[in-house]
Amino acid sequence: MTPEILGMKWMDPEWLIGEFGQELFWLSLVIIFIECGLFFPFLPGDTLLFAMGIFIANDRIVLIEGGHGIDLLLAIALFVVAAVAGNIAGYEIGRKIGPPLAQRDGRILKKKYFDQTSEFFDKHGNKALVIGRFVPFVRTYITVIAGVTVMDRRRFMTWSFVGALFWVLSITLLGFFLGKRFPGLGENIDKAILVIVAFSVIPVAYEWLKHRRKRKGAGPAVEPASDVEV
Repeated sequence: MTPEILGMKWMDPEWLIGEFGQELFWLSLVIIFIECGLFFPFLPGDTLLFAMGIFIANDRIVLIEGGHGIDLLLAIALFVVAAVAGNIAGYEIGRKIGPPLAQRDGRILKKKYFDQTSEFFDKHGNKALVIGRFVPFVRTYITVIAGVTVMDRRRFMTWSFVGALFWVLSITLLGFFLGKRFPGLGENIDKAILVIVAFSVIPVAYEWLKHRRKRKGAGPAVEPASDVEV
């Protein structure tokens, strides 16, 4: 069963293209923009990128006359722009509302959490912005957190672009080449989407296992011996 929001089957590209036709591409740009920074993590960014690759390969989406290659390059460029623009919006929102929250030491929003997040970005920010792009939910909120912790703007822009480029290229090209190789894939796109979902979980699983191994390797902390008077 496909989830429905506002009466639309957002996770079913076949339904979407049947409803919107060629306009689905432009709708996809809006969805990518919103998912990448405006607090709506339930939108199907990965699914749409993959589906657009298949639809372009099978001539179901035609942007301009000139062949698949031109359509594919134009689609990738516009998707990267939409993803980066969404990141910038999320970052600026976080930067604007973040400092007052970071200084407020409440029961839930504790100052130490913002300080720890800032330290995390100082150590892993570049990697987090690239890997996080492939993970649902994370790609929506990580840019807001970067703004809240006042991550350097130039550093944020650079690595947001790198993450967007890798994300859009890998998933759209995968859809395109599979669509060319297996023309009937569009009729069974739901099965292909399950593969994409599994693929998006890999970075999370990898980081979790890596963190768990580090914790095991560290072992229990040893309390220093106190001086005893005789």
